Amino acid sequence: MRMLPVIYFPAFESYIKKIKDKVLKEKIRNAVDEIRENPNVGEAKKGDLSGIFCYDIYYQKTNYEIAYRVAHQEDGSILVVIMAGTRENFYEVLKRYMKD
Repeated sequence: MRMLPVIYFPAFESYIKKIKDKVLKEKIRNAVDEIRENPNVGEAKKGDLSGIFCYDIYYQKTNYEIAYRVAHQEDGSILVVIMAGTRENFYEVLKRYMKD
């Protein structure tokens, strides 16, 4: 199966830039590749975040999340990676970000 093309939101890109830990950065990149291969690998959210999926990464006793959705266009689907961060306050920040 081919990998979906991907678009990164600024919130995701700025988070990745701030990460100093190379192993964590690699884990997040690998997770994005995994999502590109199978967008249903994440957990579908409900309510305010309907249409958004979240993928968990555990690293050094910390739970990180990647929020994404799949946009369907005439020429196929595209993966939209919205943001990443630690689990703490993640959904509140994501909801605020989605309103803007």
